[in-house]
Amino acid sequence: MSTRAPAVAARNLIKTYPGDVTALGGMDLDVDAGTVFGLLGPNGAGKSTTVKILTTLARPDSGTATVAGHDVLRHPDRVRRAIGVVAQKSGADPVSTGRENLLLQGRLYGMRGAAVQRRADELLDRFDLADAAKRQVKGYSGGMQRRLDVALGLVHRPEVLFLDEPTTGLDPEARTAMWDEISRLAGDEGLTIVLTTHYLEEADRLAERIAIVDRGRVVVEGSPDELKGELRGDAVRMELRAEGDARAIDAALTGLPGVYEALVDGRRVSVRAEDGAAAVPVLLAALERAGAAVAAATVARPSLDDVYLRYAGRRFSEAEATDARQAPALAPAGGTR
Repeated sequence: MSTRAPAVAARNLIKTYPGDVTALGGMDLDVDAGTVFGLLGPNGAGKSTTVKILTTLARPDSGTATVAGHDVLRHPDRVRRAIGVVAQKSGADPVSTGRENLLLQGRLYGMRGAAVQRRADELLDRFDLADAAKRQVKGYSGGMQRRLDVALGLVHRPEVLFLDEPTTGLDPEARTAMWDEISRLAGDEGLTIVLTTHYLEEADRLAERIAIVDRGRVVVEGSPDELKGELRGDAVRMELRAEGDARAIDAALTGLPGVYEALVDGRRVSVRAEDGAAAVPVLLAALERAGAAVAAATVARPSLDDVYLRYAGRRFSEAEATDARQAPALAPAGGTR
């Protein structure tokens, strides 16, 4: 970890919404300058609420936060000048051209004359939008609109760039292109980037450090390799033919040599094993004795999904499904949590 003051720091952020719904239940963050930091969690976990507080768009019920050395509550104007924000929904004016959007953004930050013209041209070239610079944004593809959104966030050369779910809704090709651009931004310009995402692969590929967020709190933090490296051995996942007796299954697996961290979730059984391939026959036999027939079994090296399972107690896909059903009722007007 760096000995310098963090580019972003938050302590015990708490935020509730009407109906006694807790969006943040004590969020703590430290983001080193010049790094890509990922907030990884399912929709509704509290990632966007955190970003809204850090970008001065919302106030916490309690807790403190600083961005680029400025307190978000005492000096919000200083924070706004130090940051760029790419929200989940595009902020570009659809009836203006790409170049007009960039010029307007620059002027809002006090840029004038040749300086703002040069910066607009520079960003249009960088994001491969020069040929579309004179076209109305409403005619842009989804990938082009997202590239323009990132360019808009960079016009005034911010110290910290917030990317809130930057690739949601993009097709695989456009998503990969955006990943490449984010990697270049971090490497070429030394920006501090705070990235929120619910894509495991995106966090694994882009972030130097990750905070896994579940139900409004950070459950674990570290680099992707560190977090996966903490999980010894292999991940063995088994799908039962029918839902079995969870207690009987757990008892059957407990104490098996080289097998640990078993989790039973309906028809799915997940365990960690020193040697996954060698453990499969032992696991199948134990489950059969417990009256649980296995339909399929897979062995893999640890992934961020396994990290999430270990620390949040549920699989990422399960959290996505559960929280997505709850999100419409819980989210405040104007955006998701």
